[in-house]
Amino acid sequence: MLLSSQALESNTVSASATSRAATLLLHQNKVVQEERFESSTASRWCLSRSKRRIDLMIALLVLGAFSLPMLAIGMCVRMSSKGPSLFVQWRVGRGGRLFRIYKFRSMTVCADGQRGSGLTKDGDSRITRLGYWLRKFKLDELPQFYNVLRGEMSLVGPRPKLPQYEAVTKMPYRPGITGAATLVFRCEEEMLSDVEPSHLDAYYNRHIRPLKARIDARYMSRATLWSDAGLIAATFFSCFMSNRSHTSLRSAPPRAWVESPQAVVTPLGMSAKPYVSGAYPGAD
Repeated sequence: MLLSSQALESNTVSASATSRAATLLLHQNKVVQEERFESSTASRWCLSRSKRRIDLMIALLVLGAFSLPMLAIGMCVRMSSKGPSLFVQWRVGRGGRLFRIYKFRSMTVCADGQRGSGLTKDGDSRITRLGYWLRKFKLDELPQFYNVLRGEMSLVGPRPKLPQYEAVTKMPYRPGITGAATLVFRCEEEMLSDVEPSHLDAYYNRHIRPLKARIDARYMSRATLWSDAGLIAATFFSCFMSNRSHTSLRSAPPRAWVESPQAVVTPLGMSAKPYVSGAYPGAD
């Protein structure tokens, strides 16, 4: 479906139209085809011991400072709905190795098998009332600092994929709690809200997965300490800002999302360029 000329002339679309506009862009995407990234390059920073030391230090600080709040959240999850406090699932890590990722459970027990998909979308009935707020403020992700402590994850990197959605085989860097594609697709559940449950996996594989893989691979090949710091700051603010109030999406063709991810605006209205493709050497 083609975007109207009026939309193309507009610099940004309103926050309320973000989900629909993103869906239209993804549907019209003829450039990005189904593909598998068999290799990926990493910047020197991504593979450095300094990055690992910072990950370890911050993970220890967060786990120490939030130990009591995390205990309280775990108790609330356990009491508010049937099932364990933690959700544990196999994900693909560095070098293609599988590891168990930890989250606070935000969905009903056996939610994975209820619709045959590991994907969720806005308004998903499997999400509990408490889980809605945990996901909204990303509090369900706090246990992943334990994965960072274990060396299975990093603060910044591509989100760890389910084995069936793996985009980069034998990835040379650790997956992260946040990443470039995570920030760009922070409204992914809203984007998927109009997709039929039976078509969810196929739609994700065809339209979203290749874009996310390209954005992450591009970022990780040029990442620096300062670009990581900027991305972490943008992620932090996005957790406490209303997506509907602060999110906008420029009327750019899908190719721009892949080749120049700065076409997407951060939740604060700032260009994502400093965090995606402009704050590290060699970026064009």
